[in-house]
Amino acid sequence: MGMLIQLAPMILILVVFYAMILIPERKRKKKYETMISELKVRDEVMTRGGIIGKITNINGDDVILESGPDKVRLKFSKNAIANKVSQEDK
Repeated sequence: MGMLIQLAPMILILVVFYAMILIPERKRKKKYETMISELKVRDEVMTRGGIIGKITNINGDDVILESGPDKVRLKFSKNAIANKVSQEDK
């Protein structure tokens, strides 16, 4: 019985850690994976490096972005995309 009482704080810390860290991270990861799977041509996205451009082509795990006034085309992995840029963000 005394051993269980000594372990109770450690168990409580693990439960709180799970609830505060791991559950929100799973939700964030699922939301990101959904966003990546729903990408389509002409979506405006921002890469993890901060480059903003429109998707001109999707080829498997790669996307071609068109960016800047000179319409420069850049090839990125889908994992390099941070998020979609919505009209409200502009």
